[in-house]
Amino acid sequence: MMKKLIIVGSGIAGLTCAVECAAQGGSVVLVSPYVSERSQSVMAAGGINAALDTKGENDSILCHIEDTMRGGAYIADRKAVEGMCTAAPEIIKWLESLGTVFTRDEKGNIDLRAFGGQTHRRTAYAGASTGKQIVTALVRKVREYECRGLISRRLGMQFHSALINDGKCYGALFYNEKEYKTEALYADAVIMAVGGQNGLFGKTTGSLLCDGYAAGKLFYQGANLKNLEFIQYHPTTIETPQKRMLISEAARGEGGRLYYLNGDKRVYFMEEKYGERGNLMSRDIVSKCIYDAPSQVFLDISFLGKEKIKHKLNEVSDICDRYAGIDVLRESIPVYPSVHFFMGGLSVDRNHRTNIKHLYAVGECASMYHGANRLGGNSLLAAIYSGKSAALSAVNEPYEDRKPNFGTYISENERKISKTLSAESKFPAIYIKQELANIMNENLGITRTGDKIKKGIENIDYFLSISDRLNFDSSISPYQCYSLEGMIMLAKAVLMCAGERKETRGAHIRDDYPESRKELECSTVISYDEGNYKISFKEEV
Repeated sequence: MMKKLIIVGSGIAGLTCAVECAAQGGSVVLVSPYVSERSQSVMAAGGINAALDTKGENDSILCHIEDTMRGGAYIADRKAVEGMCTAAPEIIKWLESLGTVFTRDEKGNIDLRAFGGQTHRRTAYAGASTGKQIVTALVRKVREYECRGLISRRLGMQFHSALINDGKCYGALFYNEKEYKTEALYADAVIMAVGGQNGLFGKTTGSLLCDGYAAGKLFYQGANLKNLEFIQYHPTTIETPQKRMLISEAARGEGGRLYYLNGDKRVYFMEEKYGERGNLMSRDIVSKCIYDAPSQVFLDISFLGKEKIKHKLNEVSDICDRYAGIDVLRESIPVYPSVHFFMGGLSVDRNHRTNIKHLYAVGECASMYHGANRLGGNSLLAAIYSGKSAALSAVNEPYEDRKPNFGTYISENERKISKTLSAESKFPAIYIKQELANIMNENLGITRTGDKIKKGIENIDYFLSISDRLNFDSSISPYQCYSLEGMIMLAKAVLMCAGERKETRGAHIRDDYPESRKELECSTVISYDEGNYKISFKEEV
C-alpha cells in the first residue's frame, strides 16, 4: 500500500524530502503558505560543502568530519556527521543531475572556495546564487512528480498543530488562508521542514516567515527540543529598515579583510590575533572579536579587483550598492554580527524521527549535525542530507491502518481562533511580537549572563500569564494571533536552556562562565508536560 506523507515547508529540505519520498514510491502532500521561491533557502548564496578536493589540497571526507565536529565543539552526533560528510560528494553529483549549475574553475572542475572554520577549500557554489539554483532545480523535479501524481502541493496553508493521539502523529491541522477556515490533513507520517526561529529575534539575516511557532506548538504537544541555546551570529551583516542583510562569508573566503581604525591606521585584528587565516575563523570567534572591537569594524574587498568581484562576489556588490549606497570597488563595508542560524530545534534521531511516533523534522528546524556552532557551507548540505534521510525512514516505516477521530479537537480549535478575533485589544499581536524580539535580543545576545537570562525569563513569563486573555484586532491574519503563544513558549524554552548551560561553548558565550566544562560536552534536551519545563543533558554517541 502506498504511504501517504505530509511535508510542512517547501524550502530545500522540504523539496528534497518530497522528491526522495516520491522516488521511493510514497504519495506526498507538500504544504506551505507560499511558493518555494519565497522560502529562506533562496537566500543561501555562499555554497554547499563537499570534500571534492578539486584544488589538490589533500582534503578528505575525514577532514570534513573533523572540521564539523571541532566547529560544533564536539557535541554533535559523530555517526550522523560521518553519514552527512560521506554523502556530500554524491549529493553534489545528484544536484548536478537535477540541473544545478556549479561554477567551474579554469580546468573545468567544480570550483571551491574557503569558508570559516574549514581546513581546506571545500565549498562548491553556483555563482552568487547557490540557494536559488538548487531551489530551481528541485522545483523542476517536484513538478515532474506532480505530473505523475506522486506529489501534490497545497499553498496558502499555515501550520496550526499536529494531530497527535497516544504519542503518535496522524496528520496536521492547518489554517487555510484562502478559505478562512481550519483544515485537517491525515497521513501516515508528518515531516516538518519549517526552518529556524528568526521571528523570535525580529531583524535577522533570515526570513521572518520562519518564526519558530511550529517548534513551540509541537513542544507544547510533547515533542522534545534540543540545543536551543546555540544561536549563530553571522559576523558580517549590514542593516536595512526591514532586516539585516548578509554579507556572504564568500567575501572573506575570496580574500576580504576585516579591520577597525585606530586613528588613521587600519588594524587587521583577526590576522594579528590568528594569523593569515584569521578572517576565516569559525563564525562564533569572528563575531565575538567584532563585538569586542573598540570601534566600527569594516570589511575591505576593494583590492580584489573588478573582475573577481563581478564573477564571484556580484551579490555582495549588489547588496551594498542597493541597500547602503556603498561602492565596494572604492569603499569598505561597515559590518556587525547578526542572528543568522539556529543549531537548536526539534530533537531527532539519525533517521530524523522525533520522540512522537510518525513525526519527523528536517533542515534548520531539526537539531542534529551542527552541535554548538555550524560551519559555513554545511547548512545546505544538512538540509539535503536530512531530507533524504527522513524520506527513506518515513516511506519504509510500518503504520497503523486505524486513525483516531480528531473531530472534537478540530472544532475546539476553530472556536478558539474565532474567539481570539472577536474584539480589538490594546495588546495587538504585532506589538507583543516586537516586545518578544526586544526581550530576546537584550537578554540573549552574543554574550550572556545568568542575570540577563533570568530577567528575560521573567519578562516572558508575564506575557505567558496573560496570553489566554488577549483579544486581537480582527483585521490581522488569524495566524498572527494563534501563533503568538507558541512563539512565547519557545522563547522561554530557549532562555531556560541558555540559563542551564553554565559554560561557554561554541555560539553560547557566558561572561559569567567563560570556560568550557568537559562534563557538559553533550546536548541540552528540554521537554514540556502540563506547564513544567524539564531540562536534561544527553551525551551523543
